[in-house]
Amino acid sequence: MLPEISLNVLDIAQNSIKAGATLVEIEVARKPEEKRLMLSITDNGCGMDEEQLEHVIDPFFTSRSTRKIGLGVPFLKQAAEASGGDFSITSEKDVGTQVKATFHTDHIDCMPLGDINSTIFSLVTINEQLDFTYTYKVNDRQFTLDTREIREILGDVSFQNPDVTSFLRAYLSENQLEVEQQ
Repeated sequence: MLPEISLNVLDIAQNSIKAGATLVEIEVARKPEEKRLMLSITDNGCGMDEEQLEHVIDPFFTSRSTRKIGLGVPFLKQAAEASGGDFSITSEKDVGTQVKATFHTDHIDCMPLGDINSTIFSLVTINEQLDFTYTYKVNDRQFTLDTREIREILGDVSFQNPDVTSFLRAYLSENQLEVEQQ
């Protein structure tokens, strides 16, 4: 099992990228009073047919030829359920896939969220040709990073430009802190 939820996000988003997604939407929603954390990752990749969807939670099933096991989805499912939470995955061939997980944060087996900002930063800067939306919510407060909006402002400037990377890191960090303040 991966040691933190943000690494599961990275793994599932990488699956979306490998599935040909051009848009990956990631949402992390915390409800501290309810002691819950909800995670949703939606993509517009190639999707899965019913047979693939039935097998996706089996760690010994993968569509890849490079290795014979696929652990990302089973690890996320196991982590959510170990905390007393829920897991679901829906997919439609040629439309995309949505993965949802709920964690009970007061459960002894609930792993920490981890450094979600670094995960999002890495996804956005390494895969700058793709579009990402990242929404972080705490109760009724939220912020969204949308690479389409940033790209519109930047024009042809690369997300890997040092000034842009500094901005992205600060934007994620400052907005997370603002959302978390009560």
